Amino acid sequence: MNLFDIANLKTKLAQLEEQTNDVNFWTDNVNSSKVLKEMNQLKRNIESFQRLEQNLGNLIEINELLELEKEESLEEELQQSMKQMEKEMEKLEINTLFSGKYDSNNAILTLHPGAGGTESCDWAQMLYRMYTRWALSNDFEIKELDYLDGEEAGLKSVTFLVKGPYAYGYLKGEMGVHRLVRISPFDSGGRRHTSFASLEVLPEIAEDIEIDINPDDLRIDTYRASGAGGQHVNKTSSAVRITHLPTNVVVSCQSERSQIQNRETAMKMLKSKLLDLKEKEHKDKIEDLKGNQMEIAWGSQIRSYVFCPYTLVKDHRTGYEVGNVASVMDGDLNAFMNAYLRLG
Repeated sequence: MNLFDIANLKTKLAQLEEQTNDVNFWTDNVNSSKVLKEMNQLKRNIESFQRLEQNLGNLIEINELLELEKEESLEEELQQSMKQMEKEMEKLEINTLFSGKYDSNNAILTLHPGAGGTESCDWAQMLYRMYTRWALSNDFEIKELDYLDGEEAGLKSVTFLVKGPYAYGYLKGEMGVHRLVRISPFDSGGRRHTSFASLEVLPEIAEDIEIDINPDDLRIDTYRASGAGGQHVNKTSSAVRITHLPTNVVVSCQSERSQIQNRETAMKMLKSKLLDLKEKEHKDKIEDLKGNQMEIAWGSQIRSYVFCPYTLVKDHRTGYEVGNVASVMDGDLNAFMNAYLRLG
């Protein structure tokens, strides 16, 4: 559907609203959830377009006033408003590129350090901070699901949920190996080190998507939760780890106090992983999946972050690069994501 065809969007919204008036609409939870989700997205798209239209009208009025009489404060207001509108228009344009089946879903991200011990663990934590900053600055919510501290510094693994419209659409291109080049703060000789960390990005599976998992194929373990820096420490065994035995896919959750809630969240994570694997292997059934493809392969990196001897962040797929490493590490990732989406 064309995001800029507002008349068509409004017609579609009216049709869906009509469905909600049916007496039997709420009896089908799967369908009602799907319809409501689509309605909310249509409303957001319509509101975004109308807000841009209103802002454009304001800019035209300011420009007309400036043509009659030059005023410094109005000129500054016009410049600021134009920059803000450019950002909003770019965001609306990017939304037209979301054509994937799960692009509108929330995203589940998992970071793992590569070989290299403390250095790589620290790099994984730096990436976690970077993605957290990106999410919060772009009005997404973050929920940490599982966290395992590094032995000396950094982290051994972290899984977190990025919640908001098109979270997966934005983040799916971040999946892969990220490479760091810097003078190591853990090397007393001040030598340059190269470190790697892997990011997995999966869509959070909606309730209306059925995934048939045989309970006999699952091993469920419980343990005491203990998050970063002693956070979420629990005296009871509330954390849950689920292993899908045929594929050796493992998921863990310790974000909730309740073991039941952690189990429910872990099952959603498992469904997301198995669905992703199922689609990659082009299999019809979960039972047909193989386990050997779940190994992390430290292959060619998707992006390099160079702190020394010069500063550069370069995406090796799109060729997009910037010299301001500090800004990128503070979450300034939109240009990289947009460049990837434009590749199609």
